[in-house]
Amino acid sequence: MPALMQTTHLSLAISERILLQDLQWQIQAGECWCVIGRNGAGKSTLLRTLAGLRPIEKLDRGQVQMQGKDIAAWALSDLAKERAFLPQGRVDAFGYRAIETVLSARHPYHDAHYWESQDDVDIAMAALQELDVADLAQRDVRSLSGGERQRVAIAALLAQDAQLMLLDEPANALDLAHQVSVMQLFSRLCRTSGKAVVMVSHDLNLAHRIATHALLMMGDGSWLAGPVHQVMTAEQLSLCLGHPIERFQHGEQSIFLPKN
Repeated sequence: MPALMQTTHLSLAISERILLQDLQWQIQAGECWCVIGRNGAGKSTLLRTLAGLRPIEKLDRGQVQMQGKDIAAWALSDLAKERAFLPQGRVDAFGYRAIETVLSARHPYHDAHYWESQDDVDIAMAALQELDVADLAQRDVRSLSGGERQRVAIAALLAQDAQLMLLDEPANALDLAHQVSVMQLFSRLCRTSGKAVVMVSHDLNLAHRIATHALLMMGDGSWLAGPVHQVMTAEQLSLCLGHPIERFQHGEQSIFLPKN
């Protein structure tokens, strides 16, 4: 059975700057990947490329496949059922209610009907409940705080029900309790529902707690990918982030801290 997603000799560049060189990478169902790198390393560019939302530049090369099929060959409606993408920022131009925002993620499943079904509404409300924002369902999204709006966006991602979720800093703007609960939610979906997650995160400790695998983008085109226990070492993270990192053990939990 082919990998859920794989890259073959993928190289990415912007304005002749190499972000990734010859990335050979597979994402399997049930895996939770964390993408780590300093600012400008190309993490968001990689996620947009995997989502099929970034046009191939003249300096790019290689291939991205979803379930053995080139991602550019997928019909957008079919691709939307297989992968979901949460960008780093968004602008709410219209006064949609939170429930309408989440229901919009059900559009790929409306092949035979125009309006949302009761099943769609039930799925959307369950997603809002999972993210602890069901009480905001009738609120204008423009009236929500940054953290509330982020949880509504994640609820929409859940309602889309794609097997692969691509997340650009999903814990951004969340308070500590919701950072932990959201990350635990993604970890649980991988373990129990066969979902796969690829997320960008700057929180090394949260990432290490929930991820099964890590991809380090070194900033010069080089990369390192593999199981968390092999890749997220103090030495390799120090090289990746351009600052010395120390690793401490607290019971069964590893804690990463920058050296002074």
